[in-house]
Amino acid sequence: MIRKTQTIVIGGGAIGICCALYLNQSGKKTALIERGEICSGSSHGNAGLIVPSHSIPMAAPGVITQGLRWMFNPESPFYIRPRLDREFLSWLWKFRGACSEANVNRALPVLSKLNVLSLELFDELAALAGVDFGYEKKGVLQIFKSRTAMDKGIEEARRLQQYGVDSQILEYSELAPFTGDMRTAGAGGLFYPGDAQLIPDRFVHQLARHVGNNGVDLLTSTEVLGFEISGRHVTTVRTTRGDIDVEEIILAGGSWSADLARELNIKLWIEPAKGYSVTFKRPSSCPSLPVIMEDARVVLTPMGDMMRFAGTLELAGFDMSINKRRLQAILNAVSDYFPDFSPNDLELLEIWRGLRPCSPDGLPYLGRPRRYDNVIIATGHGMKGISLAPVTGKLVAQLAAGEQPQIDLNILSIERFLPR
Repeated sequence: MIRKTQTIVIGGGAIGICCALYLNQSGKKTALIERGEICSGSSHGNAGLIVPSHSIPMAAPGVITQGLRWMFNPESPFYIRPRLDREFLSWLWKFRGACSEANVNRALPVLSKLNVLSLELFDELAALAGVDFGYEKKGVLQIFKSRTAMDKGIEEARRLQQYGVDSQILEYSELAPFTGDMRTAGAGGLFYPGDAQLIPDRFVHQLARHVGNNGVDLLTSTEVLGFEISGRHVTTVRTTRGDIDVEEIILAGGSWSADLARELNIKLWIEPAKGYSVTFKRPSSCPSLPVIMEDARVVLTPMGDMMRFAGTLELAGFDMSINKRRLQAILNAVSDYFPDFSPNDLELLEIWRGLRPCSPDGLPYLGRPRRYDNVIIATGHGMKGISLAPVTGKLVAQLAAGEQPQIDLNILSIERFLPR
């Protein structure tokens, strides 16, 4: 067990590993602490999409109205479990306030810029010697069951085009070449050629091996118990495997970041949003690129010799139980969109659920808190954690080096929800 290091990254998911990678590349002696195993959280079983097309934040006009309609349907794409919890109600109130056109106008330019920069970094990471995480740039297809949903999708696509996100409108008769000639039920679709995909757990594990081979200490099954503080500096991280003296701390603990930040007297509004995926052995006939079944909010992603269905957003705190009705709703959506495709005929490999860290306004927390000179927080990415992992790591390394970040991080401020 190490007793001293220059920089500690707390969190062994996609964000934490990318932070460790770029800190290591910048010459920082780096250690990474993970409470479980590497990639044991929300980075493991997600849809594996890299999506500049999803630069509109989750907190947008109409989301609250739609959420209320879905609230009491446990099979809906977005489910809020009612509970009297002060922290949750505070988060929900801020989320309600952020579901506005003003928030979209504020967030969209930043998220689109982050996505563009991250996509460039994915190209570089995929070219690293000995690293292969199933990276493919085939684009992503979005299918709509209703014309109303498609019209809304087209409106969003045109808005995204202002930020360099290309798209192609497809009528129903034009879908077949994108779905492997599989019969679909829908009004039409949108194709985003600039989107990409990867195998998420392989991405994290391959980069973890790479950074481990290049001098990063990976401390797994190690839980942070607290911190020693002197003035504006955190001097020591207390862990279940001993104390570590440190010059810089990167907090990238996903949904658990708020609890860790509380130990530093930092307030973070983060709500864990549970998502599910079901992974099967890839059948001989299936789409060759990811398909988003938009009305159902379910994604089909071919991944090498696997095929994964992922979806749902469930606000139920840290409950990690599997809701079988929500799981079945994902499988039902697949059959609904692809009538000749029955999940019952496929070979099951894994059923998974994970908690994604969501901020109230759909933007990550990225930067230094006012209270400390040697702490950087990188969390709250929601469903965009994989997409934004490389650029987050790069920006963290720039902050740690005292450099000017590539983009203005004020909008991602840790204190943006505190009273001014």
